[in-house]
Amino acid sequence: MKENELKVALAQIAPVWLDKKATLEKILVAIQETAKEKTELLVFGEALLPGYPFWLAYTDGAAWDLQLNKELHAHYAQNSIQIEAGELDAICQMAKENRMALYLGMIERAKDRGGHSLYCALVYIDQHGEIKSVHRKLQPTYDERLTWAPGDGNGLQVHPLKQFTVGGLNCWENWMPLPRAALYGQGENLHVAVWPGNLNNTKDITRFIARESRSYVISVSSMMTQKDFPSDTPHLDKILEKAPDVLANGGSCIAGPDGEWVLEPVVGAEGIIHHTIDINRVYEERQNFDPVGHYSRPDVTKLLVNRERQSTVFFK
Repeated sequence: MKENELKVALAQIAPVWLDKKATLEKILVAIQETAKEKTELLVFGEALLPGYPFWLAYTDGAAWDLQLNKELHAHYAQNSIQIEAGELDAICQMAKENRMALYLGMIERAKDRGGHSLYCALVYIDQHGEIKSVHRKLQPTYDERLTWAPGDGNGLQVHPLKQFTVGGLNCWENWMPLPRAALYGQGENLHVAVWPGNLNNTKDITRFIARESRSYVISVSSMMTQKDFPSDTPHLDKILEKAPDVLANGGSCIAGPDGEWVLEPVVGAEGIIHHTIDINRVYEERQNFDPVGHYSRPDVTKLLVNRERQSTVFFK
């Protein structure tokens, strides 16, 4: 592979819903499969490990003190990830063995926030198998706020990958101008947007961010159908009463630095999608517009970013 090129893969797959162990195994299989293609960056969708909280929309999720919601939340917590306990070690090791960088959407039960609340996290693992950033979603969207806690700015970081500088955001964070600007200002030229899945999320914003930033944008969505609910899911009958046959239809895609499609949205198909991108296209489009370089006015407008990891207790 040429130095100016990067081979990327979009893992448009479904979780084994709310089953941490089985979903981890599925992720490892996906890494093994795409390693055969000499992939250099593999991206998984939002909250893939162990799954998106679909029940909230179908089980009266906002009802106060409802036992069903409490039991599903507890099940979710038990299947979330504690990085400090080494639960991503196998993924890190496989990334290292294959010299492959990863973005993984997961639910984190953050020990530095007490170990009981859940955060929608986007984890970057580099080619050496090291976790370089854990971005906790700044603002959960709508009913997500009933099960996910708001994150902080610590994960608003970018990472070198060959000649590219990569950064990423979760779902509707991608609509937030200031977090985008925080990544642009650090030199991001490959933006990763992860989604729980659906074309209506990716078809417009992917091209818009690419055109605004003059960067590549990779949007990766998960899949989810009724068959992806394990039979032992708590209150499965109640969830399926109102759930559609297809809860997430994909829509993974890539836009180039001119805002045009490099890879049009893929809908309804589970699998791994491969593509190669060229950094020279970024430099071509930055010739006439660069949102944080020659077409910016920091003497007029600037952004202040707090990247301190938030916690309730600090010990001296």
